[in-house]
Amino acid sequence: MPPIVSTIDIARPPEEVFAYATDPARFREWQNDVVSVEVEDRQPLSVGCRFTTIRRVGGVERTMAQQITAIEAPRIWAARGIDGPIRPHATITVEPLDGSARSRVTFTLDFDGHGVGVPILPVVRRQTQRQSPISYRNLKKRLETGE
Repeated sequence: MPPIVSTIDIARPPEEVFAYATDPARFREWQNDVVSVEVEDRQPLSVGCRFTTIRRVGGVERTMAQQITAIEAPRIWAARGIDGPIRPHATITVEPLDGSARSRVTFTLDFDGHGVGVPILPVVRRQTQRQSPISYRNLKKRLETGE
């Protein structure tokens, strides 16, 4: 299946958007399905840093360990799942708009199922397609209004 791709424009400079949107410790603030995040290698975040996210998927809390695979501030950030039955792969791309007064953010999400994760993969993808736009609107609102 093709990855899930979403784009949203945010009225904040790319550096601010990138710093906030790519900080795993802040995911819970704007992603509704995130219960908690633990970052193993806190500062500075770089390629190879790992973090564990507990997400509510289909009414069940699932732990997902991920590793940052790319970081080119303020433009590209990517992470891949490294264990568990559902392994998310996420890329966030931030493009400057209007002389860097605004930003266009593109989220690309994909998943691999392993073992018991294979049969629930379609459910995870459907939930992600429904829930992601809500999270992206939350991100926009937080960055534009400070709420």
